[in-house]
Amino acid sequence: MNDIGNSPGVAGGVDTSKKTKIGSFRWTICALLFLATTINYVDRQVIGILAPVLQKDIGFDQLQYGYIITAFEGAYALGLLVVGRIIDKIGTRKGYGASLFVWTLAAMGHALAQTAFGFGVARFFLGLGESGNFPAAIKATAEWFPKKERALATGYFNSGANVGAIIAPLIVPWLTIQFGWPAAFIFTGSLGFIVLVLWLWMYKLPEYHEKVSQSELAYIKSDPVEKKVKVPWLQLLKYRQTWAFVVGKFLTDPIWWFYLYWLPKFFNEHYGLDLAHLGLPLVVVYTMTTVGSIGGGYVSSAFIKKNMTINKSRKYAMLICAICVIPIIFASVVTHLWSAVALIGLAAAAHQGWSANIFTTVSDMFPTQAVGSVVGLGGMAGAIGGMLIATAAGLILQLTGHYLFLFIFCGFAYLVALFIFHVLVPKMEPVDLPEELIAG
Repeated sequence: MNDIGNSPGVAGGVDTSKKTKIGSFRWTICALLFLATTINYVDRQVIGILAPVLQKDIGFDQLQYGYIITAFEGAYALGLLVVGRIIDKIGTRKGYGASLFVWTLAAMGHALAQTAFGFGVARFFLGLGESGNFPAAIKATAEWFPKKERALATGYFNSGANVGAIIAPLIVPWLTIQFGWPAAFIFTGSLGFIVLVLWLWMYKLPEYHEKVSQSELAYIKSDPVEKKVKVPWLQLLKYRQTWAFVVGKFLTDPIWWFYLYWLPKFFNEHYGLDLAHLGLPLVVVYTMTTVGSIGGGYVSSAFIKKNMTINKSRKYAMLICAICVIPIIFASVVTHLWSAVALIGLAAAAHQGWSANIFTTVSDMFPTQAVGSVVGLGGMAGAIGGMLIATAAGLILQLTGHYLFLFIFCGFAYLVALFIFHVLVPKMEPVDLPEELIAG
């Protein structure tokens, strides 16, 4: 079978290379996904920013902090085991709405915790709720965008993770200093209710949405028509394409979790930054990641527009990102704060560019009806990896007090992941479904 996407200018018999006036409401949906992802990451990052304060007030050590993070990751993995399948069954609108509701209540519930165990319980329910974000968002992107725009759209909404990580260190320290740490959890958590109302009000499938013009609908549906399929969950595990995505997420997602939960502690322990001074370095790092997220999606989309196959476009973009991560191995040995910030910021930006592309490979290789399930499986694998690195980081730091080995892992994980991905799917072919799974 040839590489998919050999003729990006022609999709489903429609010549999209000609400039025609089409609508742009699909980008409003992308903006809504961006907003939800932003709040998602604000909520999950609050505890990382407050870790030095909470360790003093509550009294937990490095290893207990690792266990608290592991509780989130465990619930996230458990949720992703089933949430993608649920979203595929009940639809994106209801599935995302339920996810938003659960994680908003859990985020606010942190304000009631008074022990390490209490924070572990709150993190567990936050992980369950937040597990629906990316399966639903990737599925919504597949519903609203043709393949040639999906990586760019994913890059845009995925940059909400970076914006959330920028907003959190700007508002959480101020809220904590002014009103105490419980107020930080209550205020940031309550923002989710605003997004929930907007989501339920605005989201429909494009063919039923009154804001979508006929020309835009034709553009959204310009890819070859997919046959309706019903893929059992266990059936997905038989495909190399599934395992390529799962392994890629298992090796690289934990690195992002490491940034979110341990960077404030790293800056506090290595450079003596207190709560009032953590904000600027974190803002710089996550501003860089916003550029990386959008840039990574743009690169592969630009390659496709230059008549490169989807297979090569995604993988070249992922290779560029993997190479850009390597310098982070020096982050724990440089003596100047801003040198460390630059190295970590470059690596984090590259991670987000990588993420925009590896997410998009799912909709490149699987029919829309299976996208949520596959993303859920990959997210579960990433969360399991996150559990392992959270516990390992707590143990390593408790024993050595040094971040060197953790940064070395961060530096080379992406090249290993890309190598395995390419071995499993050298041509990124669409899944070859058995005839009995294809509806007539």
